[in-house]
Amino acid sequence: MRRRSILAGLCWLAAGPATAQHAHDHAAKPTDPLASRFGGPFTLTDHRGRRVSDDSFRGRFMLVYFGFTRCTDTCPVDLPIMAQALDRLGPLAERIAPLFVTVDPANDTPDTMARYVAAFHPQLIGLTGSEAEIAAIARAYKVHRRKLTLPHHTTGDYAVDHGSLTYLMDRDGRFLTLVPHNAGAARMEQVLRRYLG
Repeated sequence: MRRRSILAGLCWLAAGPATAQHAHDHAAKPTDPLASRFGGPFTLTDHRGRRVSDDSFRGRFMLVYFGFTRCTDTCPVDLPIMAQALDRLGPLAERIAPLFVTVDPANDTPDTMARYVAAFHPQLIGLTGSEAEIAAIARAYKVHRRKLTLPHHTTGDYAVDHGSLTYLMDRDGRFLTLVPHNAGAARMEQVLRRYLG
């Protein structure tokens, strides 16, 4: 499920000329109004059942997307775009840790995440955790998420309304830029190349 995020209005900053001046500045400058707003430490469980943290990905750019395995609209659009962008980058993609963080930890176990991410790209890393752990990373990245009971269902079935931005973080886990929903593989590749050098 998707709701237009209040952050969507900031997306033009993610791909516009204003961001280009930071092309070789992997740590966003203090004057950047977005520099300290997104990201932070986390500890989660990956799709192989291993405990990982933001420190586990140091030295690589983190490409972070939030969603859930039963999503029917935004995730099936944005994850293939991410996969195609990674393929288009060729060897440069090794510098990136593409992370798919669930907003539905009650359903998205490591096994569930493993099956899901395998359908998109071999590099894609699924991350889940306890409700408290997911709530913490969602707050850190300013990700909207809201559980919705589906109409005409009596079994407690639900969906999760969630934000649809992709976050690019530098090698030290600091925010670089945003990529909006349905940006297209070519556009995402262009944004990534700008920072990968």
